[in-house]
Formats: sequence, C-alpha cells, structure tokens
Amino acid sequence: MKFARVKPLDAILATAKKKSLHPTLGWFQLTLFGIGCVIGTGIFVLTSAGAQKAGPGLMLAFAIAGLICIVAALCYAEIAAMIPVAGSAYTYTYSVMGELLAWTVGWALVLEYAVAASAVAVGWSGYFTGTILNEFFGISLPTYLTAGPLWLGGAPGGFVNLPAIVIALLVTWLLMIGTNESAKVNAVLVAIKVTALTAFIVLTVPKTEMANFNPFLPAGVFGGFGSGIGAVGAAATIFFAYVGFDAVSTAAEETKNPQRNVPIGLIGSLGFCTVFYILVAAGAVGTIGGQPILGPNSIPFPAGSEELARQCALPQYADMLVCSNEALAHVLREIGFGAVGNMLGIAAFVALPSVILILLFGQTRIFFVMARDGLLPEGLSKIHPKWKTPYVVTAITGGIVAFAAAFLPVGQLADIANAGTLYAFMMVAIAVMMLRKTDPDRERLFRTPMLWLVGPATIAGCIFLFLNLPFEAMIVLPAWGAIGLVIYYLYGYKASHLGKGIVEVVDDEPGIMPH
Repeated sequence: MKFARVKPLDAILATAKKKSLHPTLGWFQLTLFGIGCVIGTGIFVLTSAGAQKAGPGLMLAFAIAGLICIVAALCYAEIAAMIPVAGSAYTYTYSVMGELLAWTVGWALVLEYAVAASAVAVGWSGYFTGTILNEFFGISLPTYLTAGPLWLGGAPGGFVNLPAIVIALLVTWLLMIGTNESAKVNAVLVAIKVTALTAFIVLTVPKTEMANFNPFLPAGVFGGFGSGIGAVGAAATIFFAYVGFDAVSTAAEETKNPQRNVPIGLIGSLGFCTVFYILVAAGAVGTIGGQPILGPNSIPFPAGSEELARQCALPQYADMLVCSNEALAHVLREIGFGAVGNMLGIAAFVALPSVILILLFGQTRIFFVMARDGLLPEGLSKIHPKWKTPYVVTAITGGIVAFAAAFLPVGQLADIANAGTLYAFMMVAIAVMMLRKTDPDRERLFRTPMLWLVGPATIAGCIFLFLNLPFEAMIVLPAWGAIGLVIYYLYGYKASHLGKGIVEVVDDEPGIMPH
C-alpha cells in the first residue's frame, strides 16, 4: 500500500534519538494530562447540537464516541512512541505509506485544525454574548452581529458572528507575536473547566426527572447513513468533544514503564471523560428535557440548519436545550441556579480561547512541516525576524478561521472538522499494522495490545462514524482532498525535497509549541 516516495524511517528516528527525553511520567500524571487535553470545547458547546440529533440518546452517543476513541488512542500510542517527532499522523504516514498518502493526511489535518478552531470561536461567542454581555452588563447585541445568515444555518436576521471573528483574530495575533502558553496557566484553566462541569453535575443530576428521558431515542440509534441524526449521528458530531487525547500518546517517550502506564493513562483519561460527559448529558436532559424539535415524518430538523433556526426563533421553543448557544449555563439558569450558570459561562469564556490557541498551534505545525518537506511553498514557513514565529502561515490560517467562524454554526463546523480527524486516525491505525509486518524488529516503547483486533476496530469505527456524519460534512473531505491533490501534482510533487533526494530531518520549529 505504499504510494510513490517513502521518507526513510531511520532518518526520522535519528533526529528523535538526538532529543531523547528523560522518562518521568507515571500513569496518574498521564491520566490527568489526558483529562486536561480532552475536556474542553465539545462538552461546553456541542451539547445542544447533540441533543437535537439524538435527544436523551445523547448519553449513548458519548459512550459510542468514547469507545472508538479508546481503540484509536491505543494505535496512536504505539506509533507516537516509535516516531516521537513533529508532524503527527502526517509524519507517520510519510514514513510508512509514502508521500502521496502523507500529503492527503496532512491536508486533512489542516482542515481539521482550522475548522475546529472556527468551531471553538463560535462556541466562545455564544458564552460571551449570552453570559458576559447579556447577564452581567444587560447588553444584547443585534442578531445580525452574533450569528451567520439564516441560509447557512445561522439565525433569522443573522449576518455575521462578530465576537467569533474578534476572538479568532486576537488569538492569531498573539500567535504571530510569539506569545507562548504557560503550563501553569493551562493547568489553572483545566482546573476551572473540571470544577465548572463538576458543579454542573452536582446541581443537575439530583434534579433529573425520568419523564424527560422518554422517548430515549426519538430518532433511533441509526438515523441512516449521511443523515447525521440518531445516537450514532450524534456520536459522529460529539466525537469532537474527545479530540486532544492523542497528546497523551505523544508523551510515551517521557513515560516510565510505557507498556503499562500509557494504556492506563489513555484508557483512564478517556474512560473518566466518557463517564463525566454522560453525567453532564444526563443532568442537562434530565432537568429541562432534551427532546429534539421534530420536522415532517417525526424526523429531527438537522442541527445547524435553516429550518431549525426558524423553529428556535419561535417563542415556544426559545428556551429548549437544543436552541441554546450556551447550553450548560442555560440549563442552570432554567432550574434556578442563575449565579452558578453565569459562573460556568465565565469558565467557558475564560478557558475556550486557550483551546483556539492550541488548535492554531497544531495547524501551523502541520503546515510548517509540510512546507519544510517542500510539499508547500517555503515562503509559507517563513520566520518573522523579530517575533521568531511562522507569521505568514499563521496569518493565513487565522484569516480562514475567522471567515468560517463568521458565517457557519458550531455544529456544522464540528462535523467538518471530525471528517478530517477520522481520516487521519484511520490512516494511523493502518500505518501501525503495516509497520508490524514490514518492520517487526523495530524498537517499540509501547506495543498496542491485541492489534489484530484493535487496529481493524479503529478503522471500522472511524469509517462508521464518518458515514454517520451529515452528507454535507462527508462531501467536504473528498472535495477538500481533490483540491489538495491538484496542488500536490501542480507543485508539491515537483518541489518535494524527498523527490530531489534530500532526506535530512530537522525538528526545530521556532515559535511553535509542541502538539
């Protein structure tokens, strides 16, 4: 399954060996690290979109997405421990399956990171306008400045999401001038997020009413391939809530006894987050109800659609969970904990920009590595003489992120981002299985247990979730891939360093934080 040119794995590993890191992490630190990476945007901003797709079955959707993430994480861990260098799935694919497929993975990751950052910006906008401006200052921005146009799934009277543009451009500017995120600040933000969600669970779960869970699966388990509804359709969307777990696998080189501690850290953090998410979903649905708004033939209106936006503008639906832009804070206000709801809104307001920062860091890293390999113009990875950051690619990315956040709703953006993520995870699982056959004697700090089962399960799970995304989101990936192939054959194939016989690997990227 090798296509065209393959970058020598020995050349990549030679660089890694020069930078070997002292193993200091145990299973507990890895688990906490994973929890901090995973809990973020998805649970704060996608609860309403997931409820519209699955109703109370949102709880089952979190379990499905979490299970697929666990098997994908185990595959990721083996190859990340073997090839602990920049580039993530792009580099892994380059070393195993060749340049052409590596290009498709890198191109998909560019889509994933940029669109995911847009989704977070839109989610932040909901908490900013609902909690900070409305609840604290009594300011209500007009709809045409807080939502995209109706025909793109925004809101009646919507035109542009101005707060989302502002936060996207602000974070881009911070990245360009070289502001690094402090580990201590990040730890504080993680503590804020976990504390806020714990308070939500404690206040809502005791107030749940069983009647609110009936019917549990109003759209069924499978809404049909390409429909994006049902419990599996919701799982395909809220898969976004788990993205970030791969950061645990990249720490394998710094882990004591990685064979034991990496799987504990991965499964422990994902298991904790899955239970946590299910409890949050139970609290949200059980207190104010989470039934979707149904259209013709009792089929839920698509999340992020023009039809749903029209329904949510009607007085009888305005207070429903599925219509809220700040779902969790809205739930707490509805059950009489307005002050705590506002505090949760503040937590989201404070914590979410750091997620945009990390996603844009990751995106610029992929772009940087691809440009360094000659597959994209070298000018894109140009370093600013004063700021020492890849300012050209950062500015371009930030502009695209701001544009997408301005006009598209969060649910649609998450679905598009997931399409790229699922493709990359599938390719990682294939690469792990291929390396077991082609290079069985290579040193592996961590070996995926039962790869004969876990590998195919990852591939099948990723394809399964992809086929349960809305058709509009599914079609974006091949369309984006086609554009990428045109660029590759017009430019990258000829300009590739590997194609010219240059196989040197450098792993120093000024101003870019490790992903």
